[in-house]
Amino acid sequence: PPGKKVLIVYAHQEPKSFNGSLKRVAVEELSKQGCSVTVSDLYAMQFEPRATRNDECSLLPTGCLHSSEEFKYHVETWKAYKRGDLSKDVIEEQKKVQEADLLIFQFPLYWFSMPAIMKGWMDRVLVQGFAYDFPDCYDSGLLKNKLALFSFTTGGNEEKFTKESISGDIRYILWPMQHGIMHFCGVKVLAPHICFAPEFVSEEKRKEMVTAWAQRLNTLWKEEPINCSPEWYFK
Repeated sequence: PPGKKVLIVYAHQEPKSFNGSLKRVAVEELSKQGCSVTVSDLYAMQFEPRATRNDECSLLPTGCLHSSEEFKYHVETWKAYKRGDLSKDVIEEQKKVQEADLLIFQFPLYWFSMPAIMKGWMDRVLVQGFAYDFPDCYDSGLLKNKLALFSFTTGGNEEKFTKESISGDIRYILWPMQHGIMHFCGVKVLAPHICFAPEFVSEEKRKEMVTAWAQRLNTLWKEEPINCSPEWYFK
């Protein structure tokens, strides 16, 4: 609907890729609906995935660590967030997240997970005090008025990701991403959009996959989030 804000966090090296097509279609379809769409193209931005000391004290050159004895990333970023002193790239991404009603993560599945550059985005952007706090996590997480959707491609076909298959159910793979990150931060999760093995199907089938994504985006705002409980993943 008009006025809704969407952030697409996109991790693929090649704009002409199938993931690139899915990202483009999402921008087009959501913009047509009157949504305001922002894309964080992580490879193009050369986003720094490593969580290091450089993430805090961007404004204070020395002596600002909370504990000089031992470096604890989560403590230092929490303090730096409160001071408004996280590194500039992290602050920019947090602003985009803060403004968004919906977060779409678009990526190819790497080793049963998201690519390292996207995991690094999660590690660095979703700091304590911004995305969660204690006891403010899961249903009371600090991003609780937002929706998220994981849209990704796999190398294996659908039969390879069933309970009986060697890879196990695709939902097992979604548990750390959807539940361990998004739900932990209070975000409600829409059903994932999975394109199985686009590399190994015909051009026609790939076009059908892109069309199906476009059609889903048309009715996306009417969807109910999934049941955020272990049953959805492991039943």
